[in-house]
Amino acid sequence: MRAGPLRNHCSLQSEQRVFDGGGGYSKGWVELRKIWAAIETPGGRSAVIAQQVKTLVTAEILVRPAADLVAGRRIVHSGTTYLIEAALPDNKRSMLRLVCSNVPNP
Repeated sequence: MRAGPLRNHCSLQSEQRVFDGGGGYSKGWVELRKIWAAIETPGGRSAVIAQQVKTLVTAEILVRPAADLVAGRRIVHSGTTYLIEAALPDNKRSMLRLVCSNVPNP
């Protein structure tokens, strides 16, 4: 893939223990690095969970392969947060397709 489609500058984050300033630690999201990505048009579905209608938005994000792009990490782009559900390499192992779910803002 040419670099042109990778036009979205995103932040790759990992959940880590962060010093809270009071002598303890809490879990928080820490930026690992910036990456270039192509974010595909998200799809969505609705489901009834615990008698409430929940909307799950999914997206596919194309990036260059790297060892730190794994499930459980998240990508933030323009205020939208995507949780990486699966990382799937293409047949040539030249691109990595990240299947993500949208994380609602608090």
